[in-house]
Amino acid sequence: MVATDPVIVQGDLDRIVEAIVYLYGESRRVTKELARQHGLTGPQVTVLKILEGVGALSLSELGERMSAKSSTITGIVDRMERDGLVERRRSSHDRRVVHLEATSRGRAIAAAVPVRAMEIFEGALRALSSEDRAELTRILGLLAESVREEVASQDNLGA
Repeated sequence: MVATDPVIVQGDLDRIVEAIVYLYGESRRVTKELARQHGLTGPQVTVLKILEGVGALSLSELGERMSAKSSTITGIVDRMERDGLVERRRSSHDRRVVHLEATSRGRAIAAAVPVRAMEIFEGALRALSSEDRAELTRILGLLAESVREEVASQDNLGA
């Protein structure tokens, strides 16, 4: 049989989707467990870890990094601000832009929460050859772009 055989292609697609769902699920499970230990939600931990790594971000930049809509980010940030984990600050260069910064409490929690899911994935990726990592990077980039286009297409149909 040739590689274009629908049965072979569907089997390949099923295995790829299963692997992606498994990786996503494990990442969420580990993050959710760590978040619960600190009285936070998974997305709140994600926000704190992103801010820990890059410092202040605009809400739109945070939304891009988390692949979330602005309404979702606003809800997460509202609760975090209420709980004293982050502060909103207007940009001194552009009053329309609001930057988000972790408070000292938020920074302390971020420092105390390990990024277990990332460490687990990094260890698994290090086991791959450099050629395999390069190929995986290339393929995942193509896949991410294709998903972005599909989501934008679907969003445009519903608008």
